[in-house]
Amino acid sequence: MAAICSGTLSIPESRPGWRTPLDGMLTKELAGLDDQALLDLVRLSPQASERRAVACELLVTRHQGLVRSCVRPYLRSPEPTEDLMQVGYVGLLKAISNFDPALCCTLATYARPCISGELKRHFRDKRWQVRVKRPVQELVLEVREATWRLAQELGRTPTDTDIARHLGVSEDDLRQARRAELAFWPDSLDAPVAGQPETITLADVLGEEDPRVEHMLGMQAVATHWGELPAREQEILLMDIRGGMTQAQIGQRLRISQMHVSRLRSHALGYLRSRLLDLEGNSAAKEPCVVATGAHRLCGGRLPRTLRLR
Repeated sequence: MAAICSGTLSIPESRPGWRTPLDGMLTKELAGLDDQALLDLVRLSPQASERRAVACELLVTRHQGLVRSCVRPYLRSPEPTEDLMQVGYVGLLKAISNFDPALCCTLATYARPCISGELKRHFRDKRWQVRVKRPVQELVLEVREATWRLAQELGRTPTDTDIARHLGVSEDDLRQARRAELAFWPDSLDAPVAGQPETITLADVLGEEDPRVEHMLGMQAVATHWGELPAREQEILLMDIRGGMTQAQIGQRLRISQMHVSRLRSHALGYLRSRLLDLEGNSAAKEPCVVATGAHRLCGGRLPRTLRLR
């Protein structure tokens, strides 16, 4: 297919693929009419009329340059140019069918916002791989168009400050639009990773859930309040949970009754549990979490089952 060049850009000359070959004599007859006459013919002829189809064909051919100019700001998008041209032709055909001479004097003036709107709807509704808020979607398209226009006016690549000032948005909004635009280029999990001696896919190098992270967070939570326990209760928990001693053995070691061991153990576990769950309404994060030695000794690197949050 022939390419039509405009400056440094090359846009394929595509036409809507659904139209069928038309009668040559009828085309020659209507080719001498101006746009207004052809638009009147489109408006007044039956939907299935051959004359109406020929008039639409001639109008589309005459305004191919308008479609290309509307597509040009989106050439750096991942969407194929051929597809964008087809979307633009859909907008042009809608403009031809709905043209109202009371609103605009020329088809070009009426069709430009129709074509641009069709392109924006295409990107908004069909190109996003993840859900992005509509204002951000629209800002992404505005940024792309402003980048192209400012590059023509300034003779250089515009900076973020240039674009933000031109669009009247903050640089934070602009950065958010930049991040959202990455959704246009999703990476396949089966894509090979560059720079590796063997064929390795992206899925092969993605991290998995590490259960030790949960243990570490649990240890930090216990360590935050471990020092609040009396020394005897700390010792009982260490012998119980880490040492694996029975309550009778702990009682013999501390020279207290088994019932007393049970009460002290229950009190210590209940206190820690209430602090971790914040049952008393106190914040458990008044100070930075510091992993105390005693907490490590308590569990040997594991959070006691009796303290795990459910």
